[in-house]
Amino acid sequence: MFINLKISRRILSLGGIFFLLFAGVVAEKWITVSHSAVLKPIDQVKTEQKVMALTINVDWGEEYIPAILDTLDKGKAPATFFVTGRWAKKNPDLLKIIASRGHQIENHGYSHPHPDQLSIGSNQEEIKKTESIIEGIIGRKTRFYAPPYGEKGASGLRAAHDLGYQTILWTLDTVDWRTDSTPELIAKRIINPAIRFGIKPNKSGAIVLMHPKSNTVKALPVILDQLSREGYIFQTLDGLITFDQIGDTTS
Repeated sequence: MFINLKISRRILSLGGIFFLLFAGVVAEKWITVSHSAVLKPIDQVKTEQKVMALTINVDWGEEYIPAILDTLDKGKAPATFFVTGRWAKKNPDLLKIIASRGHQIENHGYSHPHPDQLSIGSNQEEIKKTESIIEGIIGRKTRFYAPPYGEKGASGLRAAHDLGYQTILWTLDTVDWRTDSTPELIAKRIINPAIRFGIKPNKSGAIVLMHPKSNTVKALPVILDQLSREGYIFQTLDGLITFDQIGDTTS
């Protein structure tokens, strides 16, 4: 009888320990999820004015950036470059040139991982490491974060929010990274965007996503020329978000 009672107490004690550990894990996840609400990603600005922001995500393709910069200069189109930390570390002189020519430099994480597959802490390390590298090169801190692959899961959004960053997505995607994206297709996706979910995308206040690719270099002059003819002007993200109130238009 004494032995059985002793065993039962031991089982109850072990059960209590496992319960507390399980409850702690659940509580930690619940606190993480239920913490103060994060800012929704910006993918478009609501405005009646014909203004757009060109964003260029950079983790490779540095050989195409000089030509892109020349085209942006000719089109009087300041852009926002979201660069990875590892790219900035390898190309500090080019980063300085981009900034010196009036373009905005922002944060694309360090190693271009999938944010949805990382913890909040790991996502924050990606952002902070890149922030430090960029500040060391151009003397300015980043404050916008474009998550790699456009992922917008809870861990990435929370990481950026808690570091004081605003997450940026896009309205119009060139999809220029695909091998079948010709210059004509790239230009068409921005100049005359296709109807999605029964809605024609509004180009006013739009954020355009591009990458440094050969066909992007060829499409960019066409995009700038046609949109300028339509009366559009181009702003950095800092400039764009001053127009009216922030909207959310992606699915």
